[in-house]
Amino acid sequence: MAALADLQSKLAHLPDQPGVYLFKNTQGEILYIGKAAVLANRVRSYFQKSVDHSPKTSLLVGQITDLETMVTRSELEALILESNLVKRHKPRFNIVLRDDKQYPYLRLPIKDDFPRLSIVRRVQKDGALYYGPYTPANALRETLKLIKHVFPLATCSIDIDGTAERACIEFEIKRCMAPCTGNQSREEYHQIVKQVRQFLEGRDHELLDTLRLKMEAAAEQEEFEEAARLRDRLFTIQRMLEKQRITQTSATDQDVIGLARQGSAVDLQILFVRGGLLIGRKDFFWPHSADVSDEELVRSVMEQFYNKDGQPPKEMLLPAQLDDVAIIEQWLSDKRGDSVSVRSPERGAKHQLVLLAEENAAAAVADHLRDEELDRQAGEELKRLLRLDEAPRRIEGFDISNTMGNHSVASMVVWENGHMKKADYRRFTIQTVVGANDFASMKEVVTRRYRREENLAKPDLVLIDGGLGQLAAALEGLKEAGQQGLPILGLAKARGEKEERVFLAGRKNPIPLKPQAPSTHLLQQIRDEAHRFAITFHRKLRGKALISSKLDQVIGIGEIRRNRLLSQFGSLEKLASASDDALRETGLSPEMIVNLRQTLKP
Repeated sequence: MAALADLQSKLAHLPDQPGVYLFKNTQGEILYIGKAAVLANRVRSYFQKSVDHSPKTSLLVGQITDLETMVTRSELEALILESNLVKRHKPRFNIVLRDDKQYPYLRLPIKDDFPRLSIVRRVQKDGALYYGPYTPANALRETLKLIKHVFPLATCSIDIDGTAERACIEFEIKRCMAPCTGNQSREEYHQIVKQVRQFLEGRDHELLDTLRLKMEAAAEQEEFEEAARLRDRLFTIQRMLEKQRITQTSATDQDVIGLARQGSAVDLQILFVRGGLLIGRKDFFWPHSADVSDEELVRSVMEQFYNKDGQPPKEMLLPAQLDDVAIIEQWLSDKRGDSVSVRSPERGAKHQLVLLAEENAAAAVADHLRDEELDRQAGEELKRLLRLDEAPRRIEGFDISNTMGNHSVASMVVWENGHMKKADYRRFTIQTVVGANDFASMKEVVTRRYRREENLAKPDLVLIDGGLGQLAAALEGLKEAGQQGLPILGLAKARGEKEERVFLAGRKNPIPLKPQAPSTHLLQQIRDEAHRFAITFHRKLRGKALISSKLDQVIGIGEIRRNRLLSQFGSLEKLASASDDALRETGLSPEMIVNLRQTLKP
């Protein structure tokens, strides 16, 4: 009663100012965070009996026992504060984006004498040009691969001042025109930079016309090799542009949002259109959001997605009109440093783009629901196979990786409720085992994982990559950790066979799995991810050990110089075969060069 009286008192004394409000329950847990132009009007509207609330809002109001308000000087400040608080607290009644990654951009520092492209995840106001975001990341890799193949732009990290005595292999294969040796002037190099910009900004007519004129000029001067090279570049760019070009005439940078529903599930897609080219997309899926309006979903995604260090586009195209669109435009414009337009087109080419995003969202929501059904079937199959009380919702998978017993490591990956939960992945360096002993290594890592007082949920099932030997070792690990009751299985193939087999504790003969069964695919997915994660960690440790065991033995070569040498020459083999002149150019003294050659001697 005291809590209710306190809530009523706070409702009676709400400020008539813009700000943010936080609803809490009896445990002090934040249930919902919202913003308002006038706090008193917005907050009291939740508690008016005459208002017809959605089922979700009614459930929220029934749990509110306390509230907190924060006054701001403007609606814009309220929007920014709300976005930051939602990101920090992740209230369960807010639409929260679980994906908080920084997305990759291409950075081109055009103020440099010899600009080179680099991949960054933060956009800064440093005078450079930024292109992106590229998601998924393979879109970025494809773009970089094409640029490197077509445009002879430098890709090294050395200081380019035109005084280098010898060009690298990139010059020999015509992927770079060796400005480091003075073979290409700054002005000639910036002509290539201009072409790269035209390509990345979708100004393909300018780019193709420029290349066509250069090709014709080279042919007239009987420079047929150069003309052929320009012709091939022209055709490659045309093919690439045809694949990415969207049917529209505008070259404005746009993010296009589409939304689709199927039952209680909702999917939202953002298409990233840059200069008329579709460079990537981002997908957000909510399995149970039937009573959340399109406007709330779109607004929540925009506020959280663009609250990162990414750069908003010149234009946003939405499937639903927002009430506070002017405030959102102002916020996005401040982040971009230029005006941003937010529209909800109802006809024309821009409306067609929104329809395209909605088609992608409709296909994605169907895929998500199909995957959920397969995961449900896989869980039921595992429940029957292992005689579990419930279908497993969390599975942890383990794998060991080493090279002849050296740099032995282990991985643990986590599958939870239909997704790989990378935040819970763990890597282990094997500490107590000498040599190649996968059984003892497996026992050690399982013991360490389940003996830890770590804030990780217990799994419903443990998956071991291996047969009876690895399974027996893992069982010993569980016993040492006091977790004998955890369900566990081994997954392996018989030598020369394609069929996966499951090994269970107390059972000598394995159980063959049906190749097309959902449970088989799920176990394979987790096992393969554990293997990938272990291999990646092992290679990283092995690479560090190789580098440190060689270069760190050379007196005078510290971490900074070591990294610079490896960046410039690419590998220890190329460094060992480099000429004395090339090594002297890096700042090495004659004594260091002698020591280096002795150390890197085969």
